[in-house]
Amino acid sequence: MPKYGRTNFSYLLIALLVLLVTIPLADDLGLAAAPLVKGLVFSCLLVIGVWSLKGQGRFFTIGMAFVVAGVILNVLAIRMHSPFFLYSSVLSMIGFLLVAITLTMKQVVVGTDISTNRIVGAICVYLLLGVIWAMAYTMVDFALPGSFAGFSSMDDFGWDSEWLYFSFVTMTTLGYGDILPVSATARGLAYIQAVVGQFYIAVLVAGLVGAYVSTMQKNN
Repeated sequence: MPKYGRTNFSYLLIALLVLLVTIPLADDLGLAAAPLVKGLVFSCLLVIGVWSLKGQGRFFTIGMAFVVAGVILNVLAIRMHSPFFLYSSVLSMIGFLLVAITLTMKQVVVGTDISTNRIVGAICVYLLLGVIWAMAYTMVDFALPGSFAGFSSMDDFGWDSEWLYFSFVTMTTLGYGDILPVSATARGLAYIQAVVGQFYIAVLVAGLVGAYVSTMQKNN
């Protein structure tokens, strides 16, 4: 099997944090071109993400294919206001995020060396899971309108920050109750995300951080 180089996850983490901050700001500031701003932010996330996969063999090739398709479809969706192109763009984004998670998990889980980069990679996986579930909720509502109750606006075809908000609130099991899954499919996705989120934090992140602290103490 080919051996790939280690990925610097700092760039991907920065891109994800920019995404999670910019989307809500675009909504609160009421930007006239909010869909364009959000689409560009997602496109930038894809470009930075695939750049971080450089030197990873087939992961880079597959990721690049998803990124090229996602950016093109995103531009077409913005210019033509076409639901078809928008849905296809979301699917391309989900495909790329799954590739990014697969690669990141391979580097975070495998090996005994504990480093800051591995911890950053673990954080990236957690944030990527939240974004993927937000996209999945979007697709469920596309396919089954009315699957969710409590959204203040549904005009952005899934770009609304409320999707991200609901996803991360569900994954952290905060359960504010202001947005509710109504359909059986939506509820199924919600409880699966809650279980995955808690299991991930308890087992992987806590283990990595604990091992890192232990290693630092031994070195000192």
